[in-house]
Amino acid sequence: MEAYETYQTPLSSRYASKEMANLFSPAKRFRTWRELWLNLAIAEKELGLPITDEAIDQMKANLDLTPEQFDIAAKEEKKRRHDVMAHVHTFGQVAPAAAGIIQHVIRLGATSCYVTDNADLIFIRTGLTYLLRSLSVLISRLSAFASQYRALPTLGFTHYQPAQLTTVGKRATLWIQELLWDLRNIKRARDDIGLRGVKGTTGTQASFLALFDGDHDKVEELDKLVTKLCGFEYAYPVTSQTYSRKIDIDVLAPLASLGATAHKIATDLRLLANLKEVEEPFESTQIGSSAMAYKRNPMRSERVCSLSRHLMVLHQNALMTSSVQWFERTLDDSANRRITLPEAFLTADIVLSTLQNVSEGLVVYPQVIARRISQELPFMATENIIMAIVKKGGDRQEAHEKIRVLSHEAAHQVKQLGLENDLIERVRGDPYFDPIKGQLEELLEPKSFIGRAPEQVDKFLKDWVEPALADEELKEAVEKGGRVELTV
Repeated sequence: MEAYETYQTPLSSRYASKEMANLFSPAKRFRTWRELWLNLAIAEKELGLPITDEAIDQMKANLDLTPEQFDIAAKEEKKRRHDVMAHVHTFGQVAPAAAGIIQHVIRLGATSCYVTDNADLIFIRTGLTYLLRSLSVLISRLSAFASQYRALPTLGFTHYQPAQLTTVGKRATLWIQELLWDLRNIKRARDDIGLRGVKGTTGTQASFLALFDGDHDKVEELDKLVTKLCGFEYAYPVTSQTYSRKIDIDVLAPLASLGATAHKIATDLRLLANLKEVEEPFESTQIGSSAMAYKRNPMRSERVCSLSRHLMVLHQNALMTSSVQWFERTLDDSANRRITLPEAFLTADIVLSTLQNVSEGLVVYPQVIARRISQELPFMATENIIMAIVKKGGDRQEAHEKIRVLSHEAAHQVKQLGLENDLIERVRGDPYFDPIKGQLEELLEPKSFIGRAPEQVDKFLKDWVEPALADEELKEAVEKGGRVELTV
């Protein structure tokens, strides 16, 4: 019952993948801190500091925390009001041979930010990798949808008013193109991530210089060794006590941009559901409305919109936090970042998994689409009809006036009387159009109004999507990516 009496964020308890939720869990965070202390000890030992093999072995053997260690750390933090020092103490209890090292040699040079900031950078880079994999699978799913419906004519909308025809697949390429830009931006942010490294209390490495008796080369080598042990290609050349919070801006910006893309896609799907042309998956036992049993609400797309707004807003936190960091650092970033960074990644993860689920079960209704086209196409075809009459020797001005009068009469039927568009029947009934009546079916063929849409889809998928997903990392993600099943 205790779990139900305490607030839990629905991001992790209700929606997020286990992979992303684990990345920002206390167990992962504190294990990563221990790994960072271990890497520093290994590097310092290699550079000549008196650290025993026994100490290293004990640290390696106790990277994972037991429930009892979590309790000890919690009690220590309550007493010390310092989470990192609480874990320094707790780690020292299970690795007694390294306790002195952890609490003295390492602590002489490694401030709290050595573990907190470097750990955050590790989580950020890993989280971006998870998102890149999910995004590539979503792009693959929508690309298959675009290919399948590459040539299915559908009514286009500008200003949400009927416009020229496009195709269902061509419309999907508009979504995919934005997702490709998100893929590029997230990959760029991921590949730019460096490690804070070993920089000391204000970034000058003064304490490490003291540890190595003024040997600048060893301090630089220490930074390189720790960076390599942590799996990074480089460390930021200069830092203050923390890595620059502008890095958080650069990371959350492409996630916010992804939120904008997702919101647009989900909004289009909600509008299409209202038109009954395309719907998201709907299980046989799913309830659309508690009061109106017939309803099929697009709740997954609505969820995407809801969470995407949250994702877009989180970027503002990073901007404001970065702007108010005084000199070498202030602590007013800490509580904000504890919330903002995990929420950004969890939210992006949920948005992508939900969109993938939707994309894997989209239902298209060609007959509904065709009916809506038939209501609007006669007006669009008037120019074709006029040109056909002219080719038969008719006068363009006279033909234009005839069509204008008949179009207004048909519009009256639709708007004032609520009847079907009967423009073509009126054309058929007017002797003036006798020379082209045999051509009307051809002139009204929807596929003659879609231009190069099918060819555009084919070229886009071949020239842009395939190369983007040809990256070995993303290719493997697409091949291994299973279907997403939502539990709620």
